[in-house]
Amino acid sequence: MSQIALPLDWPADETDADFIVSSSNAAAVKHLEHLGTWPVWATLLTGPRKSGRSLLARIFVLKSGGTLIDNAEDQSEERIFHAWNTAQETRHPLLIVSHRAPPEWKPRLADLRSRLSATPAIRLEEPDDVLIDLLIEKQLAARGVFTRPEFRSFVVARIERSFVAVLRFIDMVDQAALAQRVKIGIPLAKQVLAEMGVIDES
Repeated sequence: MSQIALPLDWPADETDADFIVSSSNAAAVKHLEHLGTWPVWATLLTGPRKSGRSLLARIFVLKSGGTLIDNAEDQSEERIFHAWNTAQETRHPLLIVSHRAPPEWKPRLADLRSRLSATPAIRLEEPDDVLIDLLIEKQLAARGVFTRPEFRSFVVARIERSFVAVLRFIDMVDQAALAQRVKIGIPLAKQVLAEMGVIDES
């Protein structure tokens, strides 16, 4: 498993070694690594909250020398339109990061809509089991907590498949361990997952 730690609440260096690649995001990463296959000099990147969209985009821009427009739905449509045109003229890639892709995202500017319709859209999916395991291991290790495989397997088998849920679990289990002055293990995982409404602790 290659690693190109997602931006949860803990610092991450923006290098390839800080983005964890699994089957849930490998297709998007492959697309970004192969500029020569892009039909136009722009790509639209979407994904769920806390999936690492912005981190991956910044890494891509650092490596490619391209341009990034983050939170595109909150930006000026004219700015995106002109950036798209400039990317084609200069042959420097433009990466547009958005919450949604067309047709869910419907810019009012007709010329922008037409350009986005010609732009490939890639998506980071919710985490798979491998990515959840690695996220728990890496994020807790960043806090000085080293977890055992059986602990992570217990959590992976029960937690909701979302980055937000994984982040919430990491925060809650770390806080509970500090408050109760206990080690992070399966008993504490049961307690936290029950508090999250994932399992019935009884």
